[in-house]
Amino acid sequence: MERAVTDIADIPHILVVDDDTRLRKLLSRYLGENGFRVTTAESAEQARRKFEGLSFDLAVLDVMMPGEDGTELTRSIRQAKDLSPAHQDLPILLLTARAEPEDRIDGLEAGADDYLPKP
Repeated sequence: MERAVTDIADIPHILVVDDDTRLRKLLSRYLGENGFRVTTAESAEQARRKFEGLSFDLAVLDVMMPGEDGTELTRSIRQAKDLSPAHQDLPILLLTARAEPEDRIDGLEAGADDYLPKP
């Protein structure tokens, strides 16, 4: 049986940013096993470096990270600060242990497309 050759550019590319190594690896493995190309970063600073040379179809950002948090990074992406304007329309999913309504509102107002609690 012949396998179809897929151009890597046709595979959806997801950026996962989380300072929790275990969760970052778990998400990466799960998404990879389900047909996605995954790039990971452990901080907003590292994510910015990934944005310099790669394009993504979705970003999954942890809200509570040391230094610049996911909400601040989302706001920066939407305003195209220090990033290519091409990233302004990138779908962003905030993933967090914080489930208070105020936190969700803050994340959505920053420009996130959705806000989900961590498992």
